[in-house]
Amino acid sequence: MKESTKFQPGVSGNPKGKPKDKTPATLLRKSIAEAMPEIILTLIEQAKAGDVAAAKCLLDRVCPTLKPQAQPICLPVNGSLAEQGGEIIRATMKGQIPPDIGAQLITALSNQGKLVELQELTRRIDELEQVKK
Repeated sequence: MKESTKFQPGVSGNPKGKPKDKTPATLLRKSIAEAMPEIILTLIEQAKAGDVAAAKCLLDRVCPTLKPQAQPICLPVNGSLAEQGGEIIRATMKGQIPPDIGAQLITALSNQGKLVELQELTRRIDELEQVKK
């Protein structure tokens, strides 16, 4: 009788399992971790010598980029969308609102205007359909 060369069901062909810490990525991480103190000292020396890329690399790790924080803004919310837009522009021109925030507010008002227009068109179409029936 000929022996089968296939693995038996339920029996591992590799009883020891996958070798630990032998993948290329793991080996690379390990070698970088071992050399880390030397790498950091080299980057520091390069940054001190004027290497902007080395300085940026270090600073990006120590001092992450600051993210803008929203500040409360007090503007009158009564009146038409055009009047509210005028208030935003005046406040931006006076320096009460940063230009980027002013632009965002104007964009938001523009989008609100489109929504109001769409709602009005939908109402008119519904009224016309009711008249036809």
